[in-house]
Amino acid sequence: MKLLMELVVCFLLWSGMFFLFVGTLGLIRLPDIYTRMHATSKCDTLGTGLILLALMTQVGGYNEVVKLVMIGAFIWTINPLVTHAIGSTAYIRGEDHTAETFFKDCYDLPYPGKDVTGKEDIRA
Repeated sequence: MKLLMELVVCFLLWSGMFFLFVGTLGLIRLPDIYTRMHATSKCDTLGTGLILLALMTQVGGYNEVVKLVMIGAFIWTINPLVTHAIGSTAYIRGEDHTAETFFKDCYDLPYPGKDVTGKEDIRA
């Protein structure tokens, strides 16, 4: 039983490291901010979650598991929110993107700080 548990922990750790490596590789190799942001946010969230899951099986007490769950919940909620904030700011500021990048026209609508009448944007 102990061997099976160690194999599961090894699998989770190596899977987490793989996803973190792929996210880092995507950050280096992908052409624009939008694709880089997508690769790093997805891979980092999943990789960190798998590593935290492996750690939860190895810690000794209930308090440590609760702390790891709180860290995981924080990462799984904050990482997508920060990624969205970076992406929408980059889009509003007109950052360059590759020609194949698909965008919905959702940011052409008014957002807080931008009036339809053409007043100056307070975010810029």
